[in-house]
Amino acid sequence: MIARLFAARERIDVGCTVEVEHTFESLAAHVVLDGEIAIRPGDEVTVHGEPIRVPYGETARLRREATVTRAHPVERFWTRLTGDTEFMELCEFSFSERTKP
Repeated sequence: MIARLFAARERIDVGCTVEVEHTFESLAAHVVLDGEIAIRPGDEVTVHGEPIRVPYGETARLRREATVTRAHPVERFWTRLTGDTEFMELCEFSFSERTKP
């Protein structure tokens, strides 16, 4: 049981579509994995290939390969336990040009 908790992480190679938008309305990047692979808390997705650069005002849709690395049960539990707190840290930012004294 304990050995299973710390066994090597499962890795799944899969094709994906990367959609990037760099416009006045939006700066966004989305990855859509091929197949029915469910991403669970703590899992990591690595998209392979050259860096994607999209000029301002354009969008791009590219095919790439990706690797999904499954989290250990302990990592999955920790991610669920701390996820809400870490999300709130992401919300504490501002894009205003003003500086505070």
